[in-house]
Amino acid sequence: MKLLLDTHIWIWYLLGNLNLSNNLQKAISDERNELWLSPISIWEPFLLAEKGRLILKPTPEQWVQNSLEQLDTKEAPLSNEIAILSPQLALVHQDPADRFIAATAVHYKLTLVTVDGNLTKATCLSTLS
Repeated sequence: MKLLLDTHIWIWYLLGNLNLSNNLQKAISDERNELWLSPISIWEPFLLAEKGRLILKPTPEQWVQNSLEQLDTKEAPLSNEIAILSPQLALVHQDPADRFIAATAVHYKLTLVTVDGNLTKATCLSTLS
């Protein structure tokens, strides 16, 4: 399976967060699955750290770099097509980051790994939660 990790899933997995179900932990650690990340998911931890909602040590920059080395993922590049697709998706809310991540999953035909109810309810994309 080709899995696009939503930002919170990527962070939870790497931090060993108990909110991540055993099912999702197994899917992420299964070497038969390809793991993908959007650049949006690389950007969001910096925003969370800046707002004081997440502490990443030793620095956010180093945490992200270490995380990219620790978990083998492929980059799902943003493109003009994704930018055009993002406002067209039938999503419950208008969060720009979620729209870009959802559009990335649709564009690259990836299953989005998320527990965000706003995304799991969307019929326009495949999700795993």
